Amino acid sequence: MERTGDERGLPDGRADPEGARAPSGSADAPPAGGGDSTAGGSADGGTPAGAAPGHPAGIGSSAGEAGSSGSSGSPAEGAEALDGPLPEGVRRRVIALTGDVVGGLTVGELPAPLRQYARFTPQRRAKFGGNAMAASLESDAAFRHRIAARLRERLPDLTGAMEEGTPPPAADPVDVAAVAYVLRPDGWVKLVAAAGEEAQRARAERADEETQAELARLRSELADARAESRSQAHRIRAEADALRKELESTRRKLRSAQNDVQRGEAAVRKARAEVESARAEAAAERTAAENEARRLRARLSEADAALEAGRRAARESRSIEDMRVRLLLDTVLDAARGLRRELALPPVEERPADAVDAVRPGRVSPNEVAARALSATDPALLDQLLALPQAHLLVDGYNVTKSGYPTIPLEKQRMRLLGGLAVLAAQSGAEITCVFDGADLAAPVLLAPPRGVRVLFSKSGQTADELIDQLVRAEPPGRPVLVVSSDREVAEGCAAVGGRPVASATLLNRLART
Repeated sequence: MERTGDERGLPDGRADPEGARAPSGSADAPPAGGGDSTAGGSADGGTPAGAAPGHPAGIGSSAGEAGSSGSSGSPAEGAEALDGPLPEGVRRRVIALTGDVVGGLTVGELPAPLRQYARFTPQRRAKFGGNAMAASLESDAAFRHRIAARLRERLPDLTGAMEEGTPPPAADPVDVAAVAYVLRPDGWVKLVAAAGEEAQRARAERADEETQAELARLRSELADARAESRSQAHRIRAEADALRKELESTRRKLRSAQNDVQRGEAAVRKARAEVESARAEAAAERTAAENEARRLRARLSEADAALEAGRRAARESRSIEDMRVRLLLDTVLDAARGLRRELALPPVEERPADAVDAVRPGRVSPNEVAARALSATDPALLDQLLALPQAHLLVDGYNVTKSGYPTIPLEKQRMRLLGGLAVLAAQSGAEITCVFDGADLAAPVLLAPPRGVRVLFSKSGQTADELIDQLVRAEPPGRPVLVVSSDREVAEGCAAVGGRPVASATLLNRLART
């Protein structure tokens, strides 16, 4: 009758201990007083059963187990030995059985390497102490006999049959080999080898069955794939025929559509050419019309400008001529009064002799004032010139300031010069105009002109010299116009139109005297 794992006392889960197989070590001597009939070691402490002298004591040692000079636990134990390591399945089962029964031993009955695992559960003991238990089973015969005694209590049927030499036919070969390794009855090596062969054969059979099943599955899949391929081939051929027919129909439609498109493109090109021609004609006409409109607008603008210029010139000419006549009249009147005062003539009317044709003396001009022995920079010369009737003094501002006080800022130069001119205007009563260069100014200068002094700045693109020349030309002939500047070009220009140039040093000396 086949026994289950529970009936044999085997654990339900067989844990595979971690790590490599139990390392080989030197044979351990059995404990003292080991004369027990079940012990595999000699009473005098000889080599334990299962470990040959000078060979490592591990599960499945390849050396034969030689008996010592004392009594041995079993004759077969000293005569049989494995010629290789235990099969892996048998080794795991030996460790699992040992881990189950070790819990029933006292700490004193355990070898020293296993005492630290005494309180572990069987699964944890097999997992962490598997190598130590395997080494102790191989090297410590007394420990192995204690484990065997525990197995006899837990598995009486299997161990009894093993000791009688008739293993149960229905028992698991791995269980039989594991119990045989611990009990070591006669022929235990063959049982272990047979279990290994059986396990290998079972693995081979399982592999063969799996291979056959995989082969059958692959054959079935191949047949299905071939059938599906044939079905798909028929379907693809049918679809290809349908697509071929549809392609022919589409090609015919495409050729017809292409012909229509070509005719349409030709019509579009013709219409586009006509449109482009019409656009070109319209553009040419529009350009001509725009040119004519611009020409007419230009002529209209010129006419408007000419009309406005004529009106402005008429107004300016009238006002300027009126002003020039008035100034000339005032000049003549002042000159007459001055001559009357100088000559102390009584206010008599014209006499008949005045009508007699004769050479008369000329009037004193500004250029004849310096006939006396005065230097060109004498301030008295400027006083004489300013004493002329209706004298107009034009001052080149920056030319004077940069000659007199060039080290101070421009603003202070202007204020200092204008202050001196205001005093001079109050003393002489003459008309004074001070001109500054304003061509580089971004905005008009904020300035409060002093009393009696006219302050002018040249416009953008115009120099102060050009503005002075305009002012001189604006005066009527015969009026004394005095231009204060050390610029030779300014002096020559004002002299050419009837002005009287005065050196800047003369004005500076006159201002220094006030």
